[in-house]
Amino acid sequence: MNNIKMKKVLISLDYNPTAEKVAETGYALAKEMGAEVYLIHVISNMEYYTSTVYSPIMGYGDFGNVGLSTVYTAEDLKAETQKYLNKSKDHLSDDTIQTIVVEGDSADAILDVAADIHADVIVMGSHSRRWLDKILVGSVTERVLHKSKIPLFIVPTRG
Repeated sequence: MNNIKMKKVLISLDYNPTAEKVAETGYALAKEMGAEVYLIHVISNMEYYTSTVYSPIMGYGDFGNVGLSTVYTAEDLKAETQKYLNKSKDHLSDDTIQTIVVEGDSADAILDVAADIHADVIVMGSHSRRWLDKILVGSVTERVLHKSKIPLFIVPTRG
């Protein structure tokens, strides 16, 4: 059997408090394989970012504390998102992690970036209490799963 070397892991993070578990699990997987780590966040729905229900994630509480209703432009949102990914990178204590912020449909953007960087695996979380049901019914994770040509590592994050 050939030894297949996984060289790049793309970890998709949203602003759900479970992102910390997804980041840590994906990072551990990548380090076990000796792979490069990429963190991605896709900006897809402006309303999502104006919610005041956020909890601090990996030490980044700015979205809940500042109130994103003050962020009006796409560039402002990208800058805040980059800060979030930088805080996530700091949380994982690894300066070699690369971060990517893109706009668009979440599933398509994740797949496009995975292809662009030649990722060997995509790590995503599933927030549903019945995560397998959610995957089978429909979600970003489900859409990535059905369209991906590379392995998908799903981290169940139910409470």
